[in-house]
Amino acid sequence: MEYVATDKAPAAIGPYAQAVTVNGLVYTSGQIPLTADGLLVEGTIEDQTEQVFENLKAVLEEANSSLDKVVKATVFITDMNDFGVVNDIYAKHFGSHTPARSCVQVSRLPKDVQVEIEVIALINE
Repeated sequence: MEYVATDKAPAAIGPYAQAVTVNGLVYTSGQIPLTADGLLVEGTIEDQTEQVFENLKAVLEEANSSLDKVVKATVFITDMNDFGVVNDIYAKHFGSHTPARSCVQVSRLPKDVQVEIEVIALINE
């Protein structure tokens, strides 16, 4: 097992790694809309979701993977009314690649953000 860390995504805000690799897979921690320097993106759900994808791409790249290698995504949102907007941005970033996914509404997320996404992906050989 190896830990993944990149300065192109926000540092963990607790006792966890940005991601962990094991047996050819990378498991990312949930990414929230913080910039790489730790500033919170307080804009719309669109702004926050775009930042989450930038963070996921950076962590996956550091682990020698990418969005097109994702096998499972879990999306957490604080308002299911935002599902359509988040889904559109999700589809834009994944394109024709459609990994398995769960999406759940939660009552609250760290730093009171509106969206958090974690993924499991294959590591490039």
